[in-house]
Amino acid sequence: MNRSRMNKQSRLDPRDYTIQLRKVFKRYLPKRGLPLVGEAGRWTDRLLLMTVLLMVMLRFDSLFERFAEARSLVVKMYPSRRRPGGTYAGFIEQLAKRSPKLLALVMRCLRLHVQRVAGCSWKVAGHLALGMDGSRSDAPRTLANEEGLKIAGKNKSSPQQPLVALVHLGTGLPWSFRRGQANASERALLLEQLECLPAKALLAGDAGFVGYALLWTILQANFNLLVRAGNNVRLLRKLGWDVHEKDDCVYIWPKRQRQQGDVPLVLRQIVLVDGRNRCMCLLTNLDSETLTLEAACELYSRRWGIEVFFRGLKQTLARRKMLSRTPLHAQVELDWTLVGYWILGLWLWEQRIEKVPVSQGLAWTLRLVRAAMANRLDHRSNLSAAWRAMTIDRYVRLHPKKARDWPNRKNDPPCGMPHIRMATPLEIRYANALAQQKLAA
Repeated sequence: MNRSRMNKQSRLDPRDYTIQLRKVFKRYLPKRGLPLVGEAGRWTDRLLLMTVLLMVMLRFDSLFERFAEARSLVVKMYPSRRRPGGTYAGFIEQLAKRSPKLLALVMRCLRLHVQRVAGCSWKVAGHLALGMDGSRSDAPRTLANEEGLKIAGKNKSSPQQPLVALVHLGTGLPWSFRRGQANASERALLLEQLECLPAKALLAGDAGFVGYALLWTILQANFNLLVRAGNNVRLLRKLGWDVHEKDDCVYIWPKRQRQQGDVPLVLRQIVLVDGRNRCMCLLTNLDSETLTLEAACELYSRRWGIEVFFRGLKQTLARRKMLSRTPLHAQVELDWTLVGYWILGLWLWEQRIEKVPVSQGLAWTLRLVRAAMANRLDHRSNLSAAWRAMTIDRYVRLHPKKARDWPNRKNDPPCGMPHIRMATPLEIRYANALAQQKLAA
């Protein structure tokens, strides 16, 4: 080892917050597959990931400013290594080229960490539950983005990337996500994620994830369901398809599926009443012994955590809009923004003594990380000691949290209740004939 490298290593202070941040990221990144030294030029895989994750935590409004600050921090974290490239163009070119392989490797590792740190929160009410929902991420209105990402809705809208995420309801941590072009279907993006789900997982979703084809595919993959049904859903009673037909048994059997010879979906209806005496209808494939009314109420109330997940991504991290001017770079930017949020949530969950969903305390954690990146934490010895100042609000809210009605605020009407009717004699005869055909086959 040469003298200059020995001098640099001797100057490393374990109390330096940049070194402590490096250890935090190292804890959640894969131990293998991310070489720090190799033949990949000045941008090795680990330096790429450390730089892009630090860019996610920064608050600058320009990608070039984020890159310059993140690169300087990476140089401080690895003073004995060769310095990475100094241009954003070279950095994003290398990241876009290697992103699919690195993203699959990192997400597989992060899912193992979620399972490791969850502990007794791995299951909620006896079920391994994941919330599913979608949102959209804007992109600059460049010609390349309009052609590559497409525009959905009004002509004056900006290019967007629909995003469908699965969030572990016990911890509030992400489990998987998919993004697509502006005209992509959220249901199709959800089905792409079934391969990475744990066995016998329960998917909790709102009224946007109800449809015969979607529910049939999920049930055929041996997963469980708890979804809300709105007034766009038609349900049947007393069809006679299920042998043990109870009062809460309903069927989804659209006309197109009847004509194609598809079998009806047998589901159980759960009606919940909130504090305002408003009813909501939930559909599940589990019986009353496996999923009680109280468990269904708790699971669906926790599904709101995925809405808070999107709020943390757009408001707390201030990543409502990607800044990249080309579609490939905008996609890469969104992917690694979600990974950065994931690592931030893992650290928050693992450090906090009182285990509540990571949506509570995310802003405080981000301020702590940003203060550590600037190397200013009121002269505390380490990051773990800084966590002692973190507390959860104990006050009792006396007034509703909802803000007043702003002019541009969306006030969507409630989704309502599904339309339920008794099966007609013709439908009953057709169902019996279809059952006989299935038995004969």
